Amino acid sequence: MALAAVLLGFFTIMVDAMIVNVALPSIGRGFDSGMTGLQWVVDGYTLAFAAFLLSAGAISDRIGARQAFAVGLGLFVLASAVCGEAPNLGVLVAARLVQGAGAAMVVPASLALLRETFPDPAERAKAIALWGVSGSVGAAAGPVAGGLLTVIDWRMIFFVNLPVGAVALMLLRRAPSSPRQDAPFDWTGQVAAVAAMGALTYAVIEAGAEGFGTTRVLVAFSVAVVAAVAYLVAQARGRHPMTPLSLLRSRTMSLSAAVGFALNVGFYGMIFLLGLYLQQVHGLSALATGVGFLPMTVLTSFMGPVAARLATRFGARIPVIIGQCLMAAGLLAMVTVPAGAPVWLSVVLMVPVGAGGAMAVTALVSLLLENVPAERAGVASGVLNAARQLGGALAVAAFGALVADRARFVSGLHTSLLIAAAVVAVSIVATVLLRPARRTA
Repeated sequence: MALAAVLLGFFTIMVDAMIVNVALPSIGRGFDSGMTGLQWVVDGYTLAFAAFLLSAGAISDRIGARQAFAVGLGLFVLASAVCGEAPNLGVLVAARLVQGAGAAMVVPASLALLRETFPDPAERAKAIALWGVSGSVGAAAGPVAGGLLTVIDWRMIFFVNLPVGAVALMLLRRAPSSPRQDAPFDWTGQVAAVAAMGALTYAVIEAGAEGFGTTRVLVAFSVAVVAAVAYLVAQARGRHPMTPLSLLRSRTMSLSAAVGFALNVGFYGMIFLLGLYLQQVHGLSALATGVGFLPMTVLTSFMGPVAARLATRFGARIPVIIGQCLMAAGLLAMVTVPAGAPVWLSVVLMVPVGAGGAMAVTALVSLLLENVPAERAGVASGVLNAARQLGGALAVAAFGALVADRARFVSGLHTSLLIAAAVVAVSIVATVLLRPARRTA
């Protein structure tokens, strides 16, 4: 029952991560919203997910994995209902923030729950493999489900979470309660992290709409800087920091976080842009747009085993580099696509971006966990995933500003893809030149 609940819950989280992008034009028409509002529909979820991932592991330990999973999934389901009933864009964005916070609790709690449920390493490995498959299937189904449900009503993309989440919570009731641990919580660091990420993303989005010199934007950037400094001070001097500075100073951690950030700039930036491009420029329906994403998402779900084989034979750095090169090549190829090119060309060029990103991320996790102490593996994973989500949020913030003008959408699209390719290229150079510092015995 615990395994079934975890698989359904994680599947729902991954579907939601992909389903919204296809529905953005319909949401914009429903609320008569411009690009800034649509950016927040995506980034509200992503930011909360990124910020609360840093301490979600500690919360799971403190209240127990089963209980944390139930709380996180319950928040996610309730917020989905509010999203579906949202009377205006402000309520929708606020509910998306709660969705992201709930999803952040679900991810580490689901893995901790599997560890408790399957003490035998062989059985646990099978369960974790199924967990990965459920996420891959959810990501692949998201765009198509989003397109299909948007044909009925865009609100259905949120209502579909309710029955699946309810079934998962019912199954979870059959699982025994998890033990609680006396895990400290870094309130100062958590608040500072939320403030820094939120203010930075707000500043980038508003700068695209109003310009970098406006008072609102300058204040937001200042808040981001102050909050970031407060976060670093809290990690340096706090009694129970959620991300110790010794870990943040590690070459392995900094390299992994930078690469993860760059990969999500490319991947989530492309998903956001192409979802708008196929509907606004080519005039495709939401359903046809979702089907257009299908080749990429299906192939992406098979890249984990490929990355694992390459890592076993050549080391984890090689698939990380290959994956980044595939992504950069796909992004650069998209820049050359003219506005009148057939749709199938864009669909084909999405494949190396998605497949390369999936290969690199899978190997990157292995690279990180091989080179950090075992007792810090959970914290390191949280930092890596927070960096990835922040990269996706800032990509949507910056690229949305570049394509906000419908008359110059294609030129803004090409500029955005070129920036994403450049960011990934820098991470390739860093991966080649900087070797992770292996931990000593």
